[in-house]
Amino acid sequence: MLEPAERYTGYRAYDYLEAGVDYREFTYAAQIGRVPEYAGLQLTDEQSTRAKKLLAEETVISLHEHVQVFPENMEDLRDHIRAGREPTGYEGLARSGLTAVFDNGMDGTCCISSDAGWKYQDVLFDLGVRMADLAHQDYVIKGESLKDIQLAKDTGRIAHIFALEAATPIENEVDRLDVLYGFGVRQMGIAYSEANYLGGGLKERGDGGLTYFGEKAVARMNKLGIAIDISHSGDRTCVDVIKASTKPVFITHAGARGLWPTNRMKTDETIIECAKRGGVIGIEAAPHTTLSPAHPHHSLESVMDHFQYCVDLVGIEHVSFGPDTLFGDHVGLHHAFAAQLSLGQAHGQVDFEEVPYVDGVENPAEAMGNIIGWLVKNGYSDDEIRAVVGGNTMRVLEEVWF
Repeated sequence: MLEPAERYTGYRAYDYLEAGVDYREFTYAAQIGRVPEYAGLQLTDEQSTRAKKLLAEETVISLHEHVQVFPENMEDLRDHIRAGREPTGYEGLARSGLTAVFDNGMDGTCCISSDAGWKYQDVLFDLGVRMADLAHQDYVIKGESLKDIQLAKDTGRIAHIFALEAATPIENEVDRLDVLYGFGVRQMGIAYSEANYLGGGLKERGDGGLTYFGEKAVARMNKLGIAIDISHSGDRTCVDVIKASTKPVFITHAGARGLWPTNRMKTDETIIECAKRGGVIGIEAAPHTTLSPAHPHHSLESVMDHFQYCVDLVGIEHVSFGPDTLFGDHVGLHHAFAAQLSLGQAHGQVDFEEVPYVDGVENPAEAMGNIIGWLVKNGYSDDEIRAVVGGNTMRVLEEVWF
Protein backbone atom coordinates (compact mmCIF):
# COMPACT_ATOMS: atom_id res chain seq x y z
CA MET A 1 0.00 0.00 0.00
CA LEU A 2 1.26 3.46 -0.87
CA GLU A 3 1.94 6.23 1.60
CA PRO A 4 -0.80 8.90 1.65
CA ALA A 5 -0.84 11.04 -1.49
CA GLU A 6 1.03 14.32 -1.07
CA ARG A 7 -2.02 16.27 -2.24
CA TYR A 8 -4.23 14.85 0.52
CA THR A 9 -4.49 17.28 3.46
CA GLY A 10 -6.34 15.04 5.92
CA TYR A 11 -9.88 16.21 5.11
CA ARG A 12 -12.62 13.96 6.50
CA ALA A 13 -16.10 13.73 5.05
CA TYR A 14 -18.34 16.69 5.97
CA ASP A 15 -15.59 18.51 7.89
CA TYR A 16 -17.29 21.75 6.83
CA LEU A 17 -20.28 20.86 9.04
CA GLU A 18 -20.61 20.26 12.78
CA ALA A 19 -21.18 16.64 13.72
CA GLY A 20 -24.11 16.16 16.10
CA VAL A 21 -25.54 19.54 15.11
CA ASP A 22 -25.81 19.53 11.31
CA TYR A 23 -26.02 15.76 10.97
CA ARG A 24 -26.26 12.62 13.08
CA GLU A 25 -22.88 11.21 14.01
CA PHE A 26 -21.99 7.51 13.75
CA THR A 27 -18.83 5.58 14.53
CA TYR A 28 -17.40 4.43 11.21
CA ALA A 29 -15.21 1.50 10.19
CA ALA A 30 -11.47 2.07 9.92
CA GLN A 31 -10.43 2.89 6.37
CA ILE A 32 -6.88 1.61 6.93
CA GLY A 33 -6.03 -1.57 8.81
CA ARG A 34 -9.56 -2.87 9.41
CA VAL A 35 -8.26 -6.28 8.30
CA PRO A 36 -4.64 -7.53 8.05
CA GLU A 37 -2.69 -6.61 4.94
CA TYR A 38 -2.60 -9.33 2.30
CA ALA A 39 0.35 -11.66 2.82
CA GLY A 40 -0.15 -13.91 -0.18
CA LEU A 41 1.92 -12.13 -2.81
CA GLN A 42 5.42 -12.51 -1.31
CA LEU A 43 7.09 -10.41 -4.02
CA THR A 44 10.84 -10.11 -4.40
CA ASP A 45 12.35 -6.70 -3.76
CA GLU A 46 12.62 -6.15 -7.52
CA GLN A 47 8.99 -7.16 -8.11
CA SER A 48 7.79 -4.98 -5.24
CA THR A 49 9.66 -1.96 -6.56
CA ARG A 50 8.23 -2.50 -10.05
CA ALA A 51 4.66 -2.94 -8.76
CA LYS A 52 4.83 0.21 -6.63
CA LYS A 53 6.23 2.17 -9.58
CA LEU A 54 3.40 1.05 -11.85
CA LEU A 55 0.77 1.89 -9.24
CA ALA A 56 2.26 5.32 -8.62
CA GLU A 57 3.01 6.34 -12.21
CA GLU A 58 0.36 4.80 -14.48
CA THR A 59 -3.26 5.85 -15.07
CA VAL A 60 -5.07 3.45 -12.74
CA ILE A 61 -8.86 3.28 -12.98
CA SER A 62 -11.36 1.16 -11.09
CA LEU A 63 -14.49 0.56 -13.15
CA HIS A 64 -16.61 -0.08 -10.08
CA GLU A 65 -16.32 0.72 -6.36
CA HIS A 66 -18.38 2.03 -3.45
CA VAL A 67 -15.92 4.44 -1.87
CA GLN A 68 -18.12 5.47 1.04
CA VAL A 69 -17.42 4.39 4.63
CA PHE A 70 -19.88 2.18 6.49
CA PRO A 71 -20.68 2.12 10.23
CA GLU A 72 -18.37 0.09 12.43
CA ASN A 73 -21.46 -1.52 13.98
CA MET A 74 -23.59 -2.79 11.12
CA GLU A 75 -26.65 -2.70 13.39
CA ASP A 76 -26.49 1.06 12.78
CA LEU A 77 -26.62 0.57 9.01
CA ARG A 78 -30.29 1.33 8.38
CA ASP A 79 -30.29 4.42 10.58
CA HIS A 80 -27.09 5.58 8.88
CA ILE A 81 -28.57 5.17 5.40
CA ARG A 82 -31.83 6.89 6.33
CA ALA A 83 -29.83 9.90 7.45
CA GLY A 84 -28.84 10.32 3.78
CA ARG A 85 -25.25 11.40 4.38
CA GLU A 86 -22.80 8.76 3.19
CA PRO A 87 -19.16 9.70 3.98
CA THR A 88 -16.55 9.37 1.24
CA GLY A 89 -13.41 7.52 2.38
CA TYR A 90 -10.83 10.19 1.57
CA GLU A 91 -8.19 8.73 3.90
CA GLY A 92 -8.36 5.33 2.23
CA LEU A 93 -8.50 6.74 -1.28
CA ALA A 94 -5.34 8.74 -0.56
CA ARG A 95 -3.47 5.43 -0.22
CA SER A 96 -5.09 3.65 -3.17
CA GLY A 97 -2.91 4.80 -6.05
CA LEU A 98 -6.07 5.34 -8.10
CA THR A 99 -6.18 8.00 -10.80
CA ALA A 100 -9.93 7.67 -11.29
CA VAL A 101 -12.72 5.66 -9.69
CA PHE A 102 -16.29 4.97 -10.76
CA ASP A 103 -18.28 5.26 -7.53
CA ASN A 104 -21.76 3.77 -7.38
CA GLY A 105 -23.01 5.31 -4.17
CA MET A 106 -25.98 3.67 -2.45
CA ASP A 107 -28.02 2.54 -5.46
CA GLY A 108 -30.07 -0.49 -4.38
CA THR A 109 -29.42 0.30 -0.73
CA CYS A 110 -30.62 3.89 -1.20
CA CYS A 111 -33.39 3.54 1.36
CA ILE A 112 -33.66 7.09 2.65
CA SER A 113 -37.43 7.25 2.29
CA SER A 114 -38.39 3.68 1.35
CA ASP A 115 -37.01 0.24 2.16
CA ALA A 116 -37.55 -0.70 -1.48
CA GLY A 117 -34.68 1.55 -2.56
CA TRP A 118 -33.96 3.00 -6.00
CA LYS A 119 -36.28 6.00 -5.56
CA TYR A 120 -35.39 8.85 -7.93
CA GLN A 121 -35.63 11.57 -5.29
CA ASP A 122 -33.47 9.58 -2.87
CA VAL A 123 -30.81 8.99 -5.51
CA LEU A 124 -30.72 12.70 -6.36
CA PHE A 125 -30.42 13.55 -2.66
CA ASP A 126 -27.53 11.11 -2.24
CA LEU A 127 -25.74 12.46 -5.32
CA GLY A 128 -26.23 16.08 -4.27
CA VAL A 129 -25.00 15.61 -0.70
CA ARG A 130 -21.94 13.66 -1.85
CA MET A 131 -21.12 16.38 -4.40
CA ALA A 132 -21.47 19.12 -1.78
CA ASP A 133 -18.86 17.33 0.29
CA LEU A 134 -16.51 16.86 -2.67
CA ALA A 135 -16.74 20.58 -3.37
CA HIS A 136 -15.32 21.40 0.08
CA GLN A 137 -11.97 19.69 -0.42
CA ASP A 138 -9.28 19.68 -3.07
CA TYR A 139 -7.92 16.14 -3.31
CA VAL A 140 -10.80 14.16 -4.85
CA ILE A 141 -12.27 16.00 -7.83
CA LYS A 142 -15.57 15.43 -9.59
CA GLY A 143 -14.77 13.49 -12.76
CA GLU A 144 -17.01 14.17 -15.74
CA SER A 145 -14.65 14.04 -18.74
CA LEU A 146 -11.39 12.69 -20.07
CA LYS A 147 -9.84 16.06 -19.23
CA ASP A 148 -10.79 15.57 -15.57
CA ILE A 149 -9.02 12.21 -15.48
CA GLN A 150 -5.94 13.77 -17.05
CA LEU A 151 -6.09 16.69 -14.59
CA ALA A 152 -6.21 14.24 -11.70
CA LYS A 153 -3.20 12.41 -13.11
CA ASP A 154 -1.20 15.60 -13.69
CA THR A 155 -1.90 17.09 -10.24
CA GLY A 156 -1.75 14.04 -7.96
CA ARG A 157 -5.50 13.86 -7.34
CA ILE A 158 -8.25 11.29 -7.89
CA ALA A 159 -11.12 11.82 -10.36
CA HIS A 160 -14.32 10.62 -8.70
CA ILE A 161 -16.88 9.59 -11.33
CA PHE A 162 -20.48 9.13 -10.26
CA ALA A 163 -22.23 6.02 -11.53
CA LEU A 164 -25.46 4.11 -10.90
CA GLU A 165 -25.77 0.33 -11.00
CA ALA A 166 -29.13 0.48 -12.77
CA ALA A 167 -31.42 2.93 -14.55
CA THR A 168 -34.30 1.84 -12.31
CA PRO A 169 -34.79 5.34 -10.78
CA ILE A 170 -35.69 6.87 -14.15
CA GLU A 171 -38.84 4.68 -14.24
CA ASN A 172 -40.44 5.46 -17.64
CA GLU A 173 -39.02 9.00 -17.90
CA VAL A 174 -36.19 9.06 -20.43
CA ASP A 175 -35.47 12.76 -19.76
CA ARG A 176 -34.38 11.83 -16.23
CA LEU A 177 -31.22 10.53 -17.89
CA ASP A 178 -30.42 14.12 -18.86
CA VAL A 179 -31.00 15.25 -15.27
CA LEU A 180 -28.70 12.56 -13.90
CA TYR A 181 -26.08 13.48 -16.49
CA GLY A 182 -26.39 17.07 -15.33
CA PHE A 183 -25.72 15.90 -11.76
CA GLY A 184 -22.51 14.27 -12.98
CA VAL A 185 -23.51 10.65 -13.61
CA ARG A 186 -21.28 9.27 -16.38
CA GLN A 187 -21.95 5.54 -16.16
CA MET A 188 -25.19 3.65 -15.64
CA GLY A 189 -26.44 0.08 -15.55
CA ILE A 190 -29.53 -1.04 -17.44
CA ALA A 191 -31.21 -3.20 -14.79
CA TYR A 192 -30.10 -4.50 -11.43
CA SER A 193 -31.13 -8.02 -10.47
CA GLU A 194 -34.82 -7.11 -10.72
CA ALA A 195 -36.34 -6.28 -14.09
CA ASN A 196 -37.37 -2.68 -14.75
CA TYR A 197 -38.85 -0.59 -17.57
CA LEU A 198 -35.66 -1.06 -19.62
CA GLY A 199 -35.08 -4.79 -19.48
CA GLY A 200 -34.48 -7.96 -17.53
CA GLY A 201 -32.36 -8.42 -14.43
CA LEU A 202 -30.20 -11.43 -13.69
CA LYS A 203 -32.45 -12.79 -10.91
CA GLU A 204 -35.61 -13.15 -12.99
CA ARG A 205 -37.02 -16.56 -14.00
CA GLY A 206 -37.43 -15.27 -17.54
CA ASP A 207 -35.59 -12.49 -19.38
CA GLY A 208 -37.65 -10.71 -22.01
CA GLY A 209 -34.65 -8.75 -23.24
CA LEU A 210 -34.32 -5.03 -23.87
CA THR A 211 -37.72 -3.32 -24.05
CA TYR A 212 -38.74 -0.68 -26.57
CA PHE A 213 -38.34 1.88 -23.80
CA GLY A 214 -34.96 0.34 -23.05
CA GLU A 215 -33.91 0.90 -26.66
CA LYS A 216 -34.95 4.54 -26.33
CA ALA A 217 -32.95 4.86 -23.09
CA VAL A 218 -29.86 3.26 -24.65
CA ALA A 219 -30.07 5.71 -27.55
CA ARG A 220 -30.32 8.64 -25.11
CA MET A 221 -27.33 7.39 -23.08
CA ASN A 222 -25.33 7.17 -26.30
CA LYS A 223 -26.28 10.74 -27.22
CA LEU A 224 -25.55 12.10 -23.74
CA GLY A 225 -22.25 10.31 -23.26
CA ILE A 226 -23.25 8.01 -20.41
CA ALA A 227 -21.24 4.77 -20.43
CA ILE A 228 -23.55 1.74 -20.29
CA ASP A 229 -23.03 -1.11 -17.81
CA ILE A 230 -24.69 -4.54 -18.11
CA SER A 231 -23.19 -6.23 -15.03
CA HIS A 232 -26.53 -7.01 -13.35
CA SER A 233 -28.70 -7.43 -16.45
CA GLY A 234 -30.14 -10.75 -17.61
CA ASP A 235 -28.37 -12.72 -20.32
CA ARG A 236 -30.70 -11.84 -23.20
CA THR A 237 -30.90 -8.20 -22.09
CA CYS A 238 -27.09 -8.01 -22.03
CA VAL A 239 -26.72 -9.11 -25.65
CA ASP A 240 -29.65 -6.92 -26.76
CA VAL A 241 -28.02 -3.86 -25.15
CA ILE A 242 -24.64 -4.57 -26.74
CA LYS A 243 -26.28 -4.78 -30.17
CA ALA A 244 -28.55 -1.75 -29.66
CA SER A 245 -25.80 0.57 -28.46
CA THR A 246 -23.84 2.57 -31.02
CA LYS A 247 -20.98 2.77 -28.49
CA PRO A 248 -18.96 0.06 -26.73
CA VAL A 249 -20.52 -1.27 -23.53
CA PHE A 250 -18.93 -2.05 -20.16
CA ILE A 251 -19.43 -5.06 -17.95
CA THR A 252 -18.01 -3.04 -15.07
CA HIS A 253 -17.97 -5.72 -12.35
CA ALA A 254 -18.51 -9.40 -13.06
CA GLY A 255 -16.68 -12.62 -13.81
CA ALA A 256 -17.04 -15.67 -16.04
CA ARG A 257 -19.89 -18.15 -15.65
CA GLY A 258 -17.73 -20.66 -17.50
CA LEU A 259 -15.55 -20.68 -14.38
CA TRP A 260 -18.18 -20.24 -11.64
CA PRO A 261 -21.76 -21.10 -12.71
CA THR A 262 -23.99 -18.53 -11.01
CA ASN A 263 -26.33 -15.94 -12.52
CA ARG A 264 -24.07 -13.18 -11.22
CA MET A 265 -21.30 -14.27 -13.61
CA LYS A 266 -21.46 -13.58 -17.35
CA THR A 267 -21.79 -16.18 -20.08
CA ASP A 268 -19.03 -16.63 -22.64
CA GLU A 269 -21.47 -15.35 -25.27
CA THR A 270 -22.04 -12.08 -23.41
CA ILE A 271 -18.33 -11.49 -22.79
CA ILE A 272 -17.48 -12.26 -26.43
CA GLU A 273 -20.26 -10.05 -27.84
CA CYS A 274 -19.14 -7.21 -25.55
CA ALA A 275 -15.54 -7.55 -26.76
CA LYS A 276 -16.51 -7.85 -30.45
CA ARG A 277 -18.00 -4.37 -30.26
CA GLY A 278 -15.01 -2.90 -28.47
CA GLY A 279 -16.22 -3.23 -24.89
CA VAL A 280 -14.45 -4.23 -21.69
CA ILE A 281 -15.23 -6.49 -18.74
CA GLY A 282 -14.08 -5.34 -15.29
CA ILE A 283 -13.32 -8.25 -12.99
CA GLU A 284 -15.41 -8.27 -9.81
CA ALA A 285 -14.21 -9.00 -6.26
CA ALA A 286 -17.19 -8.43 -3.94
CA PRO A 287 -17.56 -11.24 -1.38
CA HIS A 288 -18.69 -14.61 -2.76
CA THR A 289 -18.92 -13.56 -6.42
CA THR A 290 -15.79 -14.46 -8.41
CA LEU A 291 -14.99 -17.80 -6.81
CA SER A 292 -13.31 -20.54 -8.83
CA PRO A 293 -12.91 -24.32 -8.62
CA ALA A 294 -9.19 -23.87 -8.01
CA HIS A 295 -9.75 -21.24 -5.29
CA PRO A 296 -13.24 -21.69 -3.76
CA HIS A 297 -12.18 -19.75 -0.64
CA HIS A 298 -12.69 -16.23 -2.01
CA SER A 299 -9.45 -14.27 -2.24
CA LEU A 300 -7.30 -12.35 -4.70
CA GLU A 301 -6.29 -15.68 -6.27
CA SER A 302 -9.85 -16.65 -7.22
CA VAL A 303 -10.49 -13.13 -8.55
CA MET A 304 -7.45 -13.42 -10.79
CA ASP A 305 -8.59 -16.85 -12.03
CA HIS A 306 -11.52 -14.98 -13.62
CA PHE A 307 -9.12 -12.39 -15.01
CA GLN A 308 -7.04 -15.09 -16.72
CA TYR A 309 -10.16 -16.87 -18.02
CA CYS A 310 -11.46 -13.67 -19.64
CA VAL A 311 -8.03 -12.78 -21.09
CA ASP A 312 -7.88 -16.24 -22.68
CA LEU A 313 -11.46 -15.86 -23.97
CA VAL A 314 -11.39 -12.37 -25.54
CA GLY A 315 -7.84 -10.98 -25.30
CA ILE A 316 -6.16 -8.73 -22.79
CA GLU A 317 -7.36 -5.56 -24.55
CA HIS A 318 -10.94 -6.27 -23.41
CA VAL A 319 -10.34 -6.94 -19.70
CA SER A 320 -10.00 -4.54 -16.78
CA PHE A 321 -10.97 -4.41 -13.09
CA GLY A 322 -14.04 -3.26 -11.14
CA PRO A 323 -13.33 -4.75 -7.71
CA ASP A 324 -16.59 -3.49 -6.15
CA THR A 325 -15.06 -2.90 -2.72
CA LEU A 326 -15.95 -0.51 0.09
CA PHE A 327 -14.72 0.71 3.48
CA GLY A 328 -16.36 -1.50 6.08
CA ASP A 329 -17.89 -4.95 6.51
CA HIS A 330 -19.01 -5.89 2.99
CA VAL A 331 -20.26 -9.31 4.09
CA GLY A 332 -22.28 -7.61 6.85
CA LEU A 333 -23.79 -5.28 4.24
CA HIS A 334 -24.81 -8.29 2.15
CA HIS A 335 -26.43 -9.92 5.18
CA ALA A 336 -28.37 -6.76 6.00
CA PHE A 337 -29.58 -6.19 2.44
CA ALA A 338 -29.78 -9.74 1.07
CA ALA A 339 -33.35 -9.25 -0.16
CA GLN A 340 -32.80 -5.86 -1.84
CA LEU A 341 -29.61 -7.12 -3.50
CA SER A 342 -31.21 -10.43 -4.58
CA LEU A 343 -28.22 -12.38 -3.33
CA GLY A 344 -30.05 -15.70 -3.11
CA GLN A 345 -31.00 -15.67 -6.77
CA ALA A 346 -27.66 -14.23 -7.87
CA HIS A 347 -25.28 -16.52 -5.97
CA GLY A 348 -27.39 -19.38 -4.65
CA GLN A 349 -26.92 -21.99 -7.35
CA VAL A 350 -23.52 -23.20 -6.11
CA ASP A 351 -22.46 -24.06 -2.58
CA PHE A 352 -19.54 -22.03 -1.23
CA GLU A 353 -17.72 -21.38 2.02
CA GLU A 354 -18.49 -17.94 3.43
CA VAL A 355 -15.48 -15.77 4.18
CA PRO A 356 -15.44 -12.72 6.50
CA TYR A 357 -13.76 -10.67 3.75
CA VAL A 358 -11.99 -11.18 0.43
CA ASP A 359 -8.33 -11.47 1.36
CA GLY A 360 -6.24 -9.16 -0.83
CA VAL A 361 -9.17 -7.23 -2.32
CA GLU A 362 -10.99 -6.06 0.81
CA ASN A 363 -11.19 -2.31 0.26
CA PRO A 364 -10.42 0.43 -2.27
CA ALA A 365 -7.15 1.34 -0.53
CA GLU A 366 -5.53 -2.03 -1.21
CA ALA A 367 -7.33 -3.52 -4.22
CA MET A 368 -5.48 -2.14 -7.23
CA GLY A 369 -2.08 -2.29 -5.52
CA ASN A 370 -2.46 -6.01 -4.83
CA ILE A 371 -3.86 -6.65 -8.31
CA ILE A 372 -0.83 -4.97 -9.88
CA GLY A 373 1.45 -6.93 -7.56
CA TRP A 374 -0.17 -10.18 -8.70
CA LEU A 375 0.22 -9.21 -12.37
CA VAL A 376 3.91 -8.42 -11.82
CA LYS A 377 4.48 -11.70 -9.98
CA ASN A 378 2.77 -13.68 -12.74
CA GLY A 379 4.86 -12.36 -15.59
CA TYR A 380 2.69 -9.71 -17.23
CA SER A 381 4.61 -6.98 -19.05
CA ASP A 382 4.41 -3.29 -18.19
CA ASP A 383 2.38 -2.67 -21.38
CA GLU A 384 -0.10 -5.43 -20.50
CA ILE A 385 -0.48 -4.13 -16.94
CA ARG A 386 -0.86 -0.57 -18.22
CA ALA A 387 -3.73 -1.75 -20.46
CA VAL A 388 -5.72 -3.69 -17.87
CA VAL A 389 -5.44 -1.20 -15.01
CA GLY A 390 -6.53 1.83 -17.03
CA GLY A 391 -5.66 1.87 -20.71
CA ASN A 392 -8.51 -0.37 -21.88
CA THR A 393 -11.04 1.68 -19.92
CA MET A 394 -9.67 4.93 -21.33
CA ARG A 395 -9.98 3.56 -24.86
CA VAL A 396 -13.70 2.94 -24.36
CA LEU A 397 -14.28 6.28 -22.63
CA GLU A 398 -12.62 8.12 -25.50
CA GLU A 399 -15.37 6.76 -27.74
CA VAL A 400 -18.30 6.97 -25.30
CA TRP A 401 -17.60 10.34 -23.69
CA PHE A 402 -16.66 12.07 -26.98
